[in-house]
Amino acid sequence: MKQHEVTQIQPLLDSKGCVNEPGWARSLVWQYERKKIKAPKFRIKEWDYYLVTNDHFGAAFTISDLGYLGMISASVMNFDEGWHHTETILVPLTMGRLHLGSHSDYGNANFKNNRVHLKYSMIFDRRKIQCHFKNFKDGRDLNTEIWLLQKPSESMCIATPWADKPQAFYYNQKINCMPASGCVRLGEEQWRFKPENAMGVLDWGRGVWTYDNTWYWGTGSGWIDGVPFGFNIGYGFSDRTSASENVLFYNGKIHKLSEVTMCIPMDMDGHMLYTEEWQILSSDGRLEGDFVPIFDRSAKTDVKLIMTDQHQVFGRFTGKAVLDDGKMLDIKDFLCAMEVVHNKY
Repeated sequence: MKQHEVTQIQPLLDSKGCVNEPGWARSLVWQYERKKIKAPKFRIKEWDYYLVTNDHFGAAFTISDLGYLGMISASVMNFDEGWHHTETILVPLTMGRLHLGSHSDYGNANFKNNRVHLKYSMIFDRRKIQCHFKNFKDGRDLNTEIWLLQKPSESMCIATPWADKPQAFYYNQKINCMPASGCVRLGEEQWRFKPENAMGVLDWGRGVWTYDNTWYWGTGSGWIDGVPFGFNIGYGFSDRTSASENVLFYNGKIHKLSEVTMCIPMDMDGHMLYTEEWQILSSDGRLEGDFVPIFDRSAKTDVKLIMTDQHQVFGRFTGKAVLDDGKMLDIKDFLCAMEVVHNKY
């Protein structure tokens, strides 16, 4: 698979609303301007998603403006005890009213109503996540303050169109391996993140999608022998002939992979068995191993024309990763998340 790396800073879209130079990059070289999109407001998708984990527990936060609908959500996960809980607020016809930024390094995000206040802030090169969610679980409020302490020098960025609709596009950045500090409180119970054993990832995306899509995404951030290590894999979404979003992160640098497939077990009727052991295979043999699920954080929203069916499976990966210079890393029980999402909106 030949992959095109984009290095020149440029507008994301041309005068016709098509991606100027499809491919992948190590930073946000494409300049996003919402006003240049040649699509109705209700077709524009913008989202900022954070996932913070250590080996024992995790938290996730979403502010998304999907045009038809805004989705504000928070999740807590306990990997030792095998439970998770998510609450989501739906806001109709947002169409840009959430004012999400044009770049991941600036443009703070802030949503507040009578039940939830979720705020993302940039202070110098640090990211701050604050959340107060009333009656989050069993009558208990959720209160969090998390700092992501530094940004690696390289991140995974991709800009790709849809083959049949060139004015539809997917523009995305994944920043992995950000050391995390802070606290999650659920009523009187609390969990602490410390930068020596916790990391966060930002999934920052902007785009115009076609109506019916399924994507596959995997992410992990941690350490191998004391060195920051992570991965991002993804496919099934937009035209990836120019590039994949499959990468390894090692000590702040990207190592590019070719195609990667999640081999998810199925029953005799073709239904995916998300909580049974998966295999992860790459066409270049550089990321391969077994993924043993802990739980499936599933959610489904179906309001006629708008449907999302999500399976974010947390578990542990054991296998190997090969860097660009041929160095092989042995990976054992590495906490990560694998996701399958089917959307109609």
